[in-house]
Amino acid sequence: MSDRDVRIGELLLATAGERSLDAVLRRLVDGARELAAARYAAIGIPDDESDEFRRFVTSGMSDRLIAELGDLPRRHGMLGAMLTDPAPYRTDDITRDPRFRGWWPKAHPSMHSFMGIPIVYAGEVVGAFYLTEKLGGGVFDAADERSIGVLAGHTAVTIENARLQEQIRELTVAQERTRLARELHDALSQTLLGLALTADVAADALPADPRAAAGELDQIRRLARQARQELRGVVEDLRPADLARDGLAVALRKHLDMVRRAFDTKITAELHGLDNLTDDVELALLRIAQEAVHNAVRHGRPSRIEVLTGRDDARLRLRVHDDGVGFDPVAATTRGRHMGLVSMRDRAAAVGGQFDVRSTSGEGTEVVVTIDDV
Repeated sequence: MSDRDVRIGELLLATAGERSLDAVLRRLVDGARELAAARYAAIGIPDDESDEFRRFVTSGMSDRLIAELGDLPRRHGMLGAMLTDPAPYRTDDITRDPRFRGWWPKAHPSMHSFMGIPIVYAGEVVGAFYLTEKLGGGVFDAADERSIGVLAGHTAVTIENARLQEQIRELTVAQERTRLARELHDALSQTLLGLALTADVAADALPADPRAAAGELDQIRRLARQARQELRGVVEDLRPADLARDGLAVALRKHLDMVRRAFDTKITAELHGLDNLTDDVELALLRIAQEAVHNAVRHGRPSRIEVLTGRDDARLRLRVHDDGVGFDPVAATTRGRHMGLVSMRDRAAAVGGQFDVRSTSGEGTEVVVTIDDV
């Protein structure tokens, strides 16, 4: 067994211990760059619904260079070509290929020697390895192609497993929505029907028999209280178990511990002033903090994340700060952040809070939520 085969085996064994797709892809792309002796490497996974990449993980580029390059590349030129044909491709100068398009940002490094290895699962191209600039000025050879091909086969299974997990989560959400609809129907439909019928009786009785109408109005009040209690019971079932049992501080710390283990990122938390909050405020702050931390570890590549809460008189503030690559909040569609920002802003507004995101490319990101009179 060659040294290269041993290295491939060690790399595949190491990825088996990772619990997140991003961590696996990062190990694989770093390993591919080392195996093929390339200056730069990347793994691209296309978005099925657009001409963009769902994930594009690079190796060999500094955080500063990545920030200067800006948005993720689109599926054009050679990047897109590798996603349409399952055959590997090698060249000593990518710029001479007719499929090459010189659409590189100004900060993009010069690249000539190139090897593209499609990632194929069940006959479908689900991604690709891209390697450029063979160290020492040479070209990528058949041994390089074979090694990265082995990694591509393993990566194909990893990507498909991730897709299946996403489908399972989507199915779980759909089932939960169905359950919630059934619970709301069973809990409230009869009560609300009785409420409507009683109101009709009261309206009919009011002109001729005010005393009878008053009795019906008492019944309406009773049914309304019953409906409120039933609705509260359904909503309570939807609250995260840890939040309902332990409170916001404990639930948030548990979530941060899970993220810390999954992404191997340093996360610190100083949580104060979280007593005597309403259920709505607790849930909103938990979800906003989760989304902000999720965005940081998925898109920002930080070495450190801080989660802070505290009070200034009656004002409560949540702050999530990371030292990652940052982004342009105005162009928030970058790297899939847009929906997360909208969700956090809406959650803050729903509990009377103010939401702010501050970020600059290369200088990290800070999410701040402020709620008055809590």
